[in-house]
Amino acid sequence: MNKIIKNKWVVIVLVLFVGIAIGKFLGGGNSDKVEEVNQLSEVETAQFWTCSMHPQIQQDGPGSCPLCGMDLIPLDNGLSSDEALPDEVPMSDAAMKLAEIQTFITKLESPEKELRLLGKVKADERLQFSQVIHFPGRIEKLHVNFTGEKVRKGQKLATIYSAELVTAQKELFEVLKSLSTSQVLVDAARNKLKQWKFTDEQISGIEKSGKVQTEVDILSDYSGYVMMRMVSEGDHVKEGQTLFQITDLSKVWLLFEAYENDLPWIKLGDALSIEVRSIPGKLLKGSVAYIDPFLNPKTRVAYVRVELPNSKGLLKPDMFATGIVKSKLSVNEDVILVPKSAVLWTGKRSVVYVKMPNRAHNSFLYREVILGEDAGDFYIIVDGLVEGEEIASNGVFKIDAAAQLSGKKSMMNPSGGKSSSGGHAGMDMGEEDGMKDMVMKPNVTVDRTKVPSKFRKQLGEVVDQYLLLKDKLVGDNAAIQDEVKAIQFFLKRVDMNLVMGDAHKVWMTALKSLDKDLRLLSKSVNIGEQRSIFLTLSTALSDVSQLLGVVMKEDRSLYLEYCPMADDNKGGYWLSTEEKIQNPYFGAKMLKCGSVKQVIK
Repeated sequence: MNKIIKNKWVVIVLVLFVGIAIGKFLGGGNSDKVEEVNQLSEVETAQFWTCSMHPQIQQDGPGSCPLCGMDLIPLDNGLSSDEALPDEVPMSDAAMKLAEIQTFITKLESPEKELRLLGKVKADERLQFSQVIHFPGRIEKLHVNFTGEKVRKGQKLATIYSAELVTAQKELFEVLKSLSTSQVLVDAARNKLKQWKFTDEQISGIEKSGKVQTEVDILSDYSGYVMMRMVSEGDHVKEGQTLFQITDLSKVWLLFEAYENDLPWIKLGDALSIEVRSIPGKLLKGSVAYIDPFLNPKTRVAYVRVELPNSKGLLKPDMFATGIVKSKLSVNEDVILVPKSAVLWTGKRSVVYVKMPNRAHNSFLYREVILGEDAGDFYIIVDGLVEGEEIASNGVFKIDAAAQLSGKKSMMNPSGGKSSSGGHAGMDMGEEDGMKDMVMKPNVTVDRTKVPSKFRKQLGEVVDQYLLLKDKLVGDNAAIQDEVKAIQFFLKRVDMNLVMGDAHKVWMTALKSLDKDLRLLSKSVNIGEQRSIFLTLSTALSDVSQLLGVVMKEDRSLYLEYCPMADDNKGGYWLSTEEKIQNPYFGAKMLKCGSVKQVIK
């Protein structure tokens, strides 16, 4: 019996050990399995790769950035979504921050716009008068004899002799002397003088004097300023002839120019704040009194008139003025307004990028819209957006560039599809081609077969020293003085007499530019400044190397390489004997940014 019990315990212990061993084995295997699955999951989720300098660049595998040539890095695949539309442009939070993407939520608003209108002070046309004479005669004396003189109504302007006036006075005296003369004849004689604009006081004075006045005074019919003097002393004048042009400036017009696209915003009665340059610090107030019903066909503007009192004479004709009007567009209901920075305009299409709702990641979708009136910093959207949608309002070009490079709908490619790479954000292919034309298509052509080999070898020695300078900049080393001196030394050894004709002209032009840049480099200690000068040095040296040819030691190849981000995204070239990109404009910061554009033989 005891033996049976002992055997049972032995069996139990054995089973226990076997169970523990199996458990450890299975547990360890499962842990490895889980780790393997996690690693596989990480690999599977790393579907997108991006550029650290251009986060808008994304592709479904490793490779190089088409903009700068840098190696792509994995992108957190929180960006992928099963419900994503084919043309959506995904962007991580980091990419949004680097690209400075900002968004705007659309809402219904009453459009308001502030217009700044330029104009001038003008005389009120209704207060411009002609002072004329109503009988013929000769000017004996001018009492107002210069332009700009201020006159008042009833003021003596001129003294005139008139034979017709003498005759009229004699007729008046004859009828007054005759006792049998009827009152009708007396009134007729007086009315003749009244028709010549004589006042009752003047006629009464003539009658009381009893003498014929050979000279009479011409009195002003208006108050204002003499704008033009039409006669001089001694002139003979005819009935109806203008003596003076008089303008009353107690009230003036301000005529502001409004372009046709501003006219829908301006209405009669709109209030204006007016600044006049000759009256600094003083803000005048006025309102729109009249809007021209037609445009000037040459300037494409219509005049908007404001009328202002000018009792103190501060406003003078042809003074410049600026009118500020805040006006609302005459619409029956509120409209959708979006910032101008949110809209990409091609001339035919207007495009916005809508941030997709209900996504686990940031995602934008191309959408065409129809624009209405220009509302200052905003556009009115006639069609294409509804209230509450979120759109990109800053950095829109970067989203569009990412869409274009990904073969999705974009501003210049509304139907989608892959576009050629190699451009640069902010620089389209046309701009880069233009830069290549500047450097690689000179104005003259030279038959390089006629350029002596000796000259090309001497030029190769200059390039060898240039490459040492380039390597210093690649290594972010500003101590370049020895390399600059070496280039200058070998540059002086190039025999200009070896080349003739156009080749000689090309070399002398390049030599002048190279000398100038090397002198600047010899004095520079700032690496940023050195790189800027190095860019023009490289341009001149690459131009002359392409035109005249260059022979390198050991028959090495010479590469013309290009970085689109150099010189504030204008792009820059340099020469290298290595096909591998080593960027001298950014050094370690962006060492691989660039591409080979040409092999110079």
